[in-house]
Amino acid sequence: MKQVRIGVIGLGMGFSHAKSLASGAISGAKLTAVCDINPAKQQAAAETLPADVKVWSDAEAMAASGEVDAVVIATPHYGHPQEAIRCLNKGLHVLIEKPAGVYTKQVRELNKVAADSGKVFSIMYNQRCNPLYKKLRELIAFGELGEIRRTNWIITNWYRSQSYYDSGGWRATWAGEGGGVLINQSPHQLDLWQWTTGMMPVRVRAFCAFGKYRNIEVEDDVTAYVEYENGATGVFITTTGEAPGTNRYEVTGDRGKIVIEDSKLTFWRLRVPEPEFNQTYKGGFGEPECWKCDVPVDPHHPQHNGILQNFTNAILHGTPLIAPGEEGIHGLTLSNAMHLSTWTDNWVELPLDEELYHSMLQERAANSVKRKPVQEIESVDMSSTFGSY
Repeated sequence: MKQVRIGVIGLGMGFSHAKSLASGAISGAKLTAVCDINPAKQQAAAETLPADVKVWSDAEAMAASGEVDAVVIATPHYGHPQEAIRCLNKGLHVLIEKPAGVYTKQVRELNKVAADSGKVFSIMYNQRCNPLYKKLRELIAFGELGEIRRTNWIITNWYRSQSYYDSGGWRATWAGEGGGVLINQSPHQLDLWQWTTGMMPVRVRAFCAFGKYRNIEVEDDVTAYVEYENGATGVFITTTGEAPGTNRYEVTGDRGKIVIEDSKLTFWRLRVPEPEFNQTYKGGFGEPECWKCDVPVDPHHPQHNGILQNFTNAILHGTPLIAPGEEGIHGLTLSNAMHLSTWTDNWVELPLDEELYHSMLQERAANSVKRKPVQEIESVDMSSTFGSY
């Protein structure tokens, strides 16, 4: 294969991916098809994309057409695993948008199908291409920070007004979206939290507030505390109801502290590790000598195109994936655990009780209320919203 023929399923978020592919920005890839069940989006695609890009209304028919070698799946959350499984079973390579799904039981099934298929399977974790987080991961992996003791991430610059939630009937509902700020806005940070450190917690205690700031049924404010196997602890705070917001990620180890904030990576590096200082220092009050280092990082951030190019290179040349699709389950495990901890008002041990989470989610989805979007004139069945963002 000299060129990968790619189709895009879902023309909300997926439309930007389609335009990147159509523009020739991704070497070795060609956009040959797009699909959406929404007639207005089909028309927009036909008017905007090159004439040789075929527009479909049926994703299954597109996948079976022989006109694509790979697909980018950008449907709403519940549809990611089922669409990916269908395409993998038809022999297609698959790149899914985040999150990998809504509940881990669903994604675990997808991961098994992907492993058995032998096809390239990736997820759109474009923030793994961000030089700041790549550098942090590198510093931790090479031992510059020593043993990790604490992680803290405050990610509250997700401000969303009520009008945002009212713009789509599936938004901010258990049946339509499967959650709120954890499943919609924060999947990148939940992924990076474990990817940069190489650590997953062993237990989680979270406090999710549902509809605290907006008239929605899902979480819009979360504070979570986690514990790691080595005794380290972590805190994750996120909301869509604060302005101005903060995005500050801090990792502390026994050799210092690294902070990412305002597009900068700062390393407060101890001259000697804290345990060594503690054992040898006899002066009473005092602390280790510390150097503040502004760590330079590559200013180039390829964003989504970085993942699209890597996905294409993996198909054509066997290039290792930046974001293997199978790893989508890790961040989802964290968000599922935070929900479950709140619903049960208790600690959640990992591995997660996937059956319990699924049953409690289904109960909420069954009682979910579809909100009428402000731009809709007639009510639309929820199943018809799954074709587009």
